[in-house]
Amino acid sequence: MAMEPLAYRMRPRTLDEVIGQEHLVGKDKIIYRMVQAKKLSSMILYGPPGIGKTSIASAIAGSTEYAFRTLNAVTNNKKDMEIVAAEAKMSGTVILLLDEVHRLDKAKQDFLLPHLESGAIILIGATTSNPYIAINPAIRSRTQIFELKPLSIAEIELAIDRALSDTERGLGEYDVTLDEEARTHFATASNGDVRGALNALELAVVSSQPDESGSIHITIEVAEECLQRKSLAHDKDGDAHYDVLSAFQKSVRGSDVNAALHYMGRLIEAGDLVSITRRLLVMAYEDVGLASPQAGARTLAAVQTAEKVGFPEARIPLANAVIELCLSPKSNSAILAVDAALSDIRAGKSGEVPDHLRDGHYSGAKKLGRAIDYKYPHNYENAWVDQQYLPDSIKQQQYYEPKTNSKFEQALAEVYQNINRNKK
Repeated sequence: MAMEPLAYRMRPRTLDEVIGQEHLVGKDKIIYRMVQAKKLSSMILYGPPGIGKTSIASAIAGSTEYAFRTLNAVTNNKKDMEIVAAEAKMSGTVILLLDEVHRLDKAKQDFLLPHLESGAIILIGATTSNPYIAINPAIRSRTQIFELKPLSIAEIELAIDRALSDTERGLGEYDVTLDEEARTHFATASNGDVRGALNALELAVVSSQPDESGSIHITIEVAEECLQRKSLAHDKDGDAHYDVLSAFQKSVRGSDVNAALHYMGRLIEAGDLVSITRRLLVMAYEDVGLASPQAGARTLAAVQTAEKVGFPEARIPLANAVIELCLSPKSNSAILAVDAALSDIRAGKSGEVPDHLRDGHYSGAKKLGRAIDYKYPHNYENAWVDQQYLPDSIKQQQYYEPKTNSKFEQALAEVYQNINRNKK
């Protein structure tokens, strides 16, 4: 068997072999159209590890028959890039997959820029970091940015089936019996990471002894051992996964620390850091909200720490956040208020912006009666003056209904009530 891991061997050779990312490589989607038209431009692919960034780059190269080279912005030096540039000069065009592109230093960047401008090098940058934050504007302005999504359970199962049947690059030479429960576990517990699922599958196959008939039997126990994540009994459609997430949020909302820690523990065992962190941030603002505004900032800090350190240490800041959110006072007044406002807008209850609030910073605004009677609140006592802000048709509407189970929102409620009393 080849020395390369299964996930490496099974990389797609053309766009038609790519699994997932239909929003980019599906028929008539942007990357598909670029390849069909033979009009490639440099791009940044970003998203979680193992979801197909390198695969798409490889497939683009295979579909266009351009030379394809892979470098890492951290470990490869400028000399390595000069070799790629020289090859591009000889062959006309080279596709360069640059991993960890957000770590590109100035010297390497300055070397690459003219080659990107001329089209000699088509850069496909790969990163797990948000390129709008992490990547230098000089590179960003010369590339198109595409976000990749974690693969679905069905897509990872397709990759598993393809690998098991492929006799050239996959595991087709083995007689493998893969239990449905084990197959589902590889697809679900890998959390959208097809590379992790395929490499765990290969480990399961090559490390298992065949029976007397030469068949290799992969059970759920073998799958758990090779993926190093316990099965959470996710069903094929993923309902159990969403049940756990739902129970997690409802336990926090209900201030049950022990239940919340239990459900988060299930998600940790599944390696689902993305779902945990997203749900924590939602709860900090949806369920705790204005009752304890600092909980949101502290939750964000815990999430960022967890993302930096990764599992297993990530469980520590996550537990801190869960316990605080559980035991904080709760208020959903903010989400109710904004949803009430949106409901009116979607029902057509909006009306025109009052003239005194309209923009007056252009020639002719006064002739149109714009901003003439606007009262600047800072010129009045307590920085408040009575004037109409809502459109006429809904000027009496109130969306915010404060809760009074925390000192912070009690203070907000008092200010709110005073303002309402002082209105004419």
